[in-house]
Amino acid sequence: MTMNICVIGTGYVGLVSGTCFSDIGNNVTCVDLDERKIKMLEDGEIPIYEPGLKELVAKNVQAGRLSFTTDLAKGMKDAEVVFIAVGTPPKENGEADLTYIKSVANSIGEHLEKYVVVVTKSTVPVGTGKMIKDIIKSKSAVEFDVASNPEFLREGSAIYDTQNMDRAVIGVESKRAGDLLTKLHEPFNTEVVLTNIETAEMIKYASNAFLATKISFINEIANICEQVDADVTEVAKGMGLDPRIGEKFLQAGIGYGGSCFPKDTRAIIQIAEQANYDFKIVKSVEDVNNAQRLRLVDKLAKALGSLKGKHIGVFGLAFKPNTDDMRDAPSIDIIKEIRNQGATVLAYDPVASENAKTMIDQLQVSEDLYGTVKDADAVLILTEWDEVKGLDLTKVKEMMRGHVIVDGRNVFDLDTVKQLGFYYDSIGRRVVNNN
Repeated sequence: MTMNICVIGTGYVGLVSGTCFSDIGNNVTCVDLDERKIKMLEDGEIPIYEPGLKELVAKNVQAGRLSFTTDLAKGMKDAEVVFIAVGTPPKENGEADLTYIKSVANSIGEHLEKYVVVVTKSTVPVGTGKMIKDIIKSKSAVEFDVASNPEFLREGSAIYDTQNMDRAVIGVESKRAGDLLTKLHEPFNTEVVLTNIETAEMIKYASNAFLATKISFINEIANICEQVDADVTEVAKGMGLDPRIGEKFLQAGIGYGGSCFPKDTRAIIQIAEQANYDFKIVKSVEDVNNAQRLRLVDKLAKALGSLKGKHIGVFGLAFKPNTDDMRDAPSIDIIKEIRNQGATVLAYDPVASENAKTMIDQLQVSEDLYGTVKDADAVLILTEWDEVKGLDLTKVKEMMRGHVIVDGRNVFDLDTVKQLGFYYDSIGRRVVNNN
């Protein structure tokens, strides 16, 4: 069954979701007020970095199933489902800013001509669906339904995650809306979790808060391991084999970043406070995460004695591999603190350098992988890109002035770096000291 779908917002969620919906045979119009982005998309350019997305967009545009416009009336004209996929950035207190959501809801109401299901794909606080319904009703007497269908995409593997989704959470008020959205997701051959809107909204926040908790937990374990001569990688392996725990999100490192976990943990704390509940666990998760990234600076200062006058080569700027996303990336705080302590930094990232320059003042970047470490007193690993994992460490050693590697992602084998004569400090493992 082919559906006509309108997706409002061509950011990460909207563009990936809209493209994947078109790829299963639907007619999708993506709408955005940003004329520059729409022009880019019409010209075959992609405003975000996501592996495979450019090719998938081109395929479905060529097939006539995917189009882009700034005209909401045009996008909604024949639509049966309208997805809202605009940003909900955090306010200073951590609460989600619903300015764009409210604006879109007003516009939908003004252009509503026939029954549609209006679906929130953006991550929004519990109760937002009701708010959207009230706004649209204030603008139009036409029948419609609202629903919640939160996304669970991982940057860097978003297309795979959509085409092989482990569940589709659908929050609805009516059987009509539930049947339509269930039918839309049938080609993905996934388990549909059909619930009310408020529950669907909470599932998104609860999922991300739990995953963030796993990350902070294993980082706490790593910090203990360093004090008792245990190896966190082996601890995580032993834990992960327990099916009640699972191996995912048990990789010790410098903490989480990106567009979801930091924003969503802050937001669920605010949701709890508005419900007169003190969410102590997630508050601690945030505290651990914020402190974890700066432990790497302490490791660096310990290895070098002082950072003043030192030159540091940094591998990785994005918060994770296969994305250019710098939102809440640990590298921002780490590099700023290194420079505050008097060191200079030259950084390499295969795709995020330009975005990083907008987040870190006067950032010096290298376009040459090995040139990054030339005459460096120490090397810092912040993102485990394939290029970084595949480094020729012998060549790195030859080009460096010093011999210190501080690894925030546990990329290298301890015996290997020992044989090559490095001082190597990673996360939750013993320090290799060849001094």
